[in-house]
Amino acid sequence: AAIFSPSVARAAASTAKDWSYIGTWLRSIYSNSSGSSSRSRPPSFERNPETLKALLALAAANEAADDHREQLFRVEQAALDEIHASEKDREERRRKQQQGGEEGQEIDPDILASDLLSALEANLTKDGAAALDAMASVAVELGVAYPTPEVLGSKFVELQGRALELEDGLERVDLLRRYLDRESARAEAFLAELQRSAIFTLPPDLSRQNLELQRLIKSTSSRLPELTQQVLSLEKTVGLPNVTVEDVRADEKAYLDLLARKKDLDAQVRAFAGLPPDVEAARAELEALRAELRDATERRDENFEKLVERESPVKTRR
Repeated sequence: AAIFSPSVARAAASTAKDWSYIGTWLRSIYSNSSGSSSRSRPPSFERNPETLKALLALAAANEAADDHREQLFRVEQAALDEIHASEKDREERRRKQQQGGEEGQEIDPDILASDLLSALEANLTKDGAAALDAMASVAVELGVAYPTPEVLGSKFVELQGRALELEDGLERVDLLRRYLDRESARAEAFLAELQRSAIFTLPPDLSRQNLELQRLIKSTSSRLPELTQQVLSLEKTVGLPNVTVEDVRADEKAYLDLLARKKDLDAQVRAFAGLPPDVEAARAELEALRAELRDATERRDENFEKLVERESPVKTRR
């Protein structure tokens, strides 16, 4: 025997109630839309939860639209009744004023204003009537209760300013969109280049290299305690040198002095760069250079004496 579940029974009853409501609503819709009895029935369709959900939403929207239309009709009817009552009251006052006009009664300002407006509207030209209708339409669209040319002009200027702001915003948005398109295309090209480039492709023997590195790490890790023990034994046997900061500073100063001495010696050695490596040959070449220097010095002195004698004035004897 099937186990009775209250929740399942409630869900089934609610679903049956919803389908009954949908059936009644569809029959009312089709009966109102078609006068033929053969077409007043709704078409057959699959009854599933999705269809029920969609039809319930459609029925709710239809009822909301009917309520809105009914409210709008009542408002329009009330407005028409008010207009008819106002017209009837105005006609009654006009009739009473016409009957009592001969007795010197005061003129009703509302009736006078209505008559003036009616006379003005009746005597407007075609262009004037069109302009008045256009002004009234613009006032309704702009939501202006008491339209004047100044108010309508200011509204037009305000709308023009908003239109310019919107155009400027559209241009900025379009510029941003073009920039995003360029950046997106550049990013896609860079991604395609990365996918095609061999630089960012993993080498085929990467797994083998990984295995070799793992073996090396394991072997080194296994030898690490042994190496640590050897270092400790060497420290105990030999001992570590006791080096201080002052020792390092003194060694650095001595090293810098040696560098300066080396530069001086290099400068002295460069003076003998052209001499041969043999000592005797170098001495012979040095003596030859000294002889050439003496000859050049003697020639210079002789030439100087000749120049002095030639340029000196000759003294005449008395």
